[in-house]
Amino acid sequence: MDQMAALELRAVDLQSPRNNQEHHTQEMGLKRLVVRRGQSFLLQLRFSRPFHFGTDHLTFVAETGPAPTELLGTRATFSLTQARQGNVWSASDFTTDVNSLFVSLFTPANAVIGPYTLKIDISQSQGHSVTHPLGTFILLFNPWNAEDDVYLPSEILLQEYIMMDYGFVYKGHERFITSWPWNYGQFEEDIIDICFEILNKSLYFLENPSKDYSQRNDPVYVCRVVSAMINSNDDNGVLQGNWGEDYSRGVSPLEWNGSVAILRQWLARGRQPVKYGQCWVFAAVMCTVMRCLGVPTRVVSNFRSAHNMDRNLTIDTYYDENAEMLPTRKRDKIWNFHVWNECWMIRKDLPPGYNGWQVLDPTPQQTSSGLFCCGPASVKAIREGEVHLPYDTPFVYAEVNADEVIWLFRDGQAQEILDHNTSSIGKEISTKMVGSDKRQNITSSYKNPEGSPEERSVFMKASRKMLGPGRASSPFLDLLGARGSQGQPAQLQLHLARTPEWGQDLLLKLHALRVPDRVHPRGPITLVVRFCAQALLHQGGSREPLWRQTVRLNLDFGEEIQWPLLLPYDNYRNKLTDEKLIRVSGIAKVEDIGRSMLVLKDISLEPLHLSIEVSKRAEVGKALRVHITFTNTLTTALSNCTMVLEGSGLIDGQISKNIGTLVAGHTIQIQVDLYPIKTGPRQLQVLISSNEIKEIKGYKDIFVAAARVS
Repeated sequence: MDQMAALELRAVDLQSPRNNQEHHTQEMGLKRLVVRRGQSFLLQLRFSRPFHFGTDHLTFVAETGPAPTELLGTRATFSLTQARQGNVWSASDFTTDVNSLFVSLFTPANAVIGPYTLKIDISQSQGHSVTHPLGTFILLFNPWNAEDDVYLPSEILLQEYIMMDYGFVYKGHERFITSWPWNYGQFEEDIIDICFEILNKSLYFLENPSKDYSQRNDPVYVCRVVSAMINSNDDNGVLQGNWGEDYSRGVSPLEWNGSVAILRQWLARGRQPVKYGQCWVFAAVMCTVMRCLGVPTRVVSNFRSAHNMDRNLTIDTYYDENAEMLPTRKRDKIWNFHVWNECWMIRKDLPPGYNGWQVLDPTPQQTSSGLFCCGPASVKAIREGEVHLPYDTPFVYAEVNADEVIWLFRDGQAQEILDHNTSSIGKEISTKMVGSDKRQNITSSYKNPEGSPEERSVFMKASRKMLGPGRASSPFLDLLGARGSQGQPAQLQLHLARTPEWGQDLLLKLHALRVPDRVHPRGPITLVVRFCAQALLHQGGSREPLWRQTVRLNLDFGEEIQWPLLLPYDNYRNKLTDEKLIRVSGIAKVEDIGRSMLVLKDISLEPLHLSIEVSKRAEVGKALRVHITFTNTLTTALSNCTMVLEGSGLIDGQISKNIGTLVAGHTIQIQVDLYPIKTGPRQLQVLISSNEIKEIKGYKDIFVAAARVS
């Protein structure tokens, strides 16, 4: 019998279109192979002659990282077998057709994620072998696979938290929540490469590349690295934070429409931090990266979010006798809102019961293990007060549960407690509702109902763990109890008399009701109320007063008074921050005697709106005319106006237009032709910014159909 000719490899087909479709990565493109771990993918190998199993011996080699080794899990060597065996790298379930071999490759569900090179060794006679490169592929986490640590057993949730490439970030104030459309764009073709470049620029990688790569099989580790790399405090991370008001060296955080432009700019400018971000930008960019890598992720907003640096679960706020909110030297503050991420994963490093949603916060607030990152912290652990569990659970617990103590500051020191509020922190915790543009309140995931016995019990448990048994509650509780028993001679509330609009005078009403107390059981009183209005800063604190007023009220027992207050537009016209938030505070006191009373009202000015309409059915590659209409309803002109359009699957990058100056009362109508790139549900985001107002935003949901054959 003649000796069989040596088997030679002639061609390779990685079957990228088919494999990507089966691995839910088709949105990333079909030209290169992108697969998810724990799931087989098909290769076609064409040889010089028919393949004979048992006679011809094939060995596959998959490698990732700078110095791949089997010991670290960054190199795998596996021979062709007839059937797959367990959760290990394998090549099996093959079929032949003439000179072609179709083989199924399997990656274990705990494999290291990242870009791989794939090679094949073909054994020859006398023990020799020939190695051929087969190509490259990218391996991602697989939330569709029950063996993967990021497994999420709901197709509806997977479509939202992995496949949805747009969404909303919630901003503003607990009573005036605004939805901020955002283009995540995790499937834009270059984003996956940028995501792995982010990992490769981390301090963990730079310190020990091989060790870093070996830990990329663990979503806890990867999320933590990404959390540190989205900010630039320790490294050349993606975004530089700026909570001031000078953005002249970059882009205002309010002027970003999505993550794609930020990530591309970071790469294009030599991996230098992009200027600038604030919490919602950090969180939205991290959502893009994590969804791209295959970890179910959502963006979460917490209103009245505590920044408790000394871990005492108490935030102190100070007012003077003229109702002015005072700056504090302490780093503890209450942010109007704060935005973070939740990532879905198993926590093998925690006791049973703490899997599921985990808080990750890329905004640089405090260090964790020496780096500015936060999490993952189990949402369930936060709800149960198990603040000893890693990572950074005490910090996140305080963000949603700290008590607020409000002090009257007089003669250089805090002299009187105006209020102790156990329920003012952690309000309206929100995320986008699954399959909808509506907002979902998820506060109950983080804590029991405010004021319930369960909520206070958990608070005391967390206090004991954070402060020790000798300081198991707020140090002011005894004082506050004594204060509460004395009562107040009047009940005070501030109300808006009409909807507050930027550019208009603000009209409020003080509602005062005389009630009995120990000092003034039933007689009349004269109440002096000093009011102050200040622009609120997003990260806590306020600007200088922009309006003051003092009123004197004579109240008989049981009498009710409605007192009008007018805050003129000229008083706040050029004095607000970009957030357009005003706090009106009042300090009331019975004339000459008695303790002080505090009344507060936060005002969020109604934003300007634009409308977006499309003229017809949207199809891939066909012109889609978009009509954008905006009316400047203000009494002042908007100067240096720019319009930016963005939307993954609709626009490659961005479309920018200079609009110029919009005079007061003027309406503009703009037409833009788009040529949709991808089918399916898409979202167009439109931003108009000016010197006076940075964020006039709108969006339009658009379903793109496949092009009809004419």
